[in-house]
Amino acid sequence: MSRAAPPGTKDYDKRGGARGSEEEEEESLDSYETPNDDDEDGEEEEEVPWIVWFCSLKGNEFFSEVDEEFIQDEFNLTGLSSMVPFYDHAIDMILDLESPGDDQLTEEQQRLVESAAETLYGLIHARFITTSRGLKLMEEKFRQVQFGRCPRVFCQGQAVLPVGQSDVVRESSVKLFCPKCNDLYYPRSAKHKSLDGAFWGTTFPHLLLLGLQQEGGLVIEPPAQKYIGRIFGFRIRKSAGPPSHAATSLPPPPQVMDDEPAVPTSSSVKKPVVRR
Repeated sequence: MSRAAPPGTKDYDKRGGARGSEEEEEESLDSYETPNDDDEDGEEEEEVPWIVWFCSLKGNEFFSEVDEEFIQDEFNLTGLSSMVPFYDHAIDMILDLESPGDDQLTEEQQRLVESAAETLYGLIHARFITTSRGLKLMEEKFRQVQFGRCPRVFCQGQAVLPVGQSDVVRESSVKLFCPKCNDLYYPRSAKHKSLDGAFWGTTFPHLLLLGLQQEGGLVIEPPAQKYIGRIFGFRIRKSAGPPSHAATSLPPPPQVMDDEPAVPTSSSVKKPVVRR
C-alpha cells in the first residue's frame, strides 16, 4: 500500500505552483489506495508455534526444541498421561491443535492447562534429549557454552551441562554438572534456578559425555591444581593421625545415689565373733 503525504501539507505540480483546492482534494483522495484482503493478510504477524514460543522465553534457554514427530508418537509418551492433569488439552496446546471443549473451560482451568502443558513439555523434553536427535541438539548448545561455565577457579571456565537430581517432578531444581571437577552447582540466573530438574533428568549429561568420548574422542582432564590454604604464608598442617582416645573419650557418667539406703543382705553382713 502506497503512502500519501502527511495531512496538512500541500501537493505541488511540476511547475512548482500549488494546485487548487479542488485539484488538491481529488489528488489526496486518489493518493490513497483501498486496502484489500491480501494486504491485510500480509501485515498480520505469522503465528509462532507453541514449542518455538516456549523455548524462546527468557529463562528457558536450557530447553531444546522437541520435534513434533517425537511428540506425535504415543510410544514416546507412555506413562505421562497419569502424571499431568488436563493431559489431552495440554498435548493439543503443545502441538497447536484445537481441543474439543476448550471454549467450555473457565479461566482458572485454562491457566491449569497452560501450566500442565509446560510440565508435560518438560517431561517429554527429558526423554527427547536422550535420543540421537536430542543429544545432537544439546551437543550444539554445549559446544556454544549456552549452559554456562563452571564457577570453580581451577576448572578454567569449563562448559557445564544441566542435570536433575531426580527424575520425578517437584523434587529438586535443575543443577549444572561440570565434567571437569564432577561436581554440581546452582545456576546463576534466578529463573534457571526455578526450573524443575526432572525436565533434564539424571541421565542426559553423562550419556552425552560418554558419546562424545567414544565417538568424538573428547577428553576432559581433571583440574591440575588444588587450592591449599595458608596462614601467614605457611601451609595449614593436617593432623598427623586421628585424635587420641583420651581426647575423644567421654567421662564416665556420675553415679546416682538412691534416696533410701540399700537393704543389707545376709552375705554382706559380718557375723559377730563370740569370745569365750
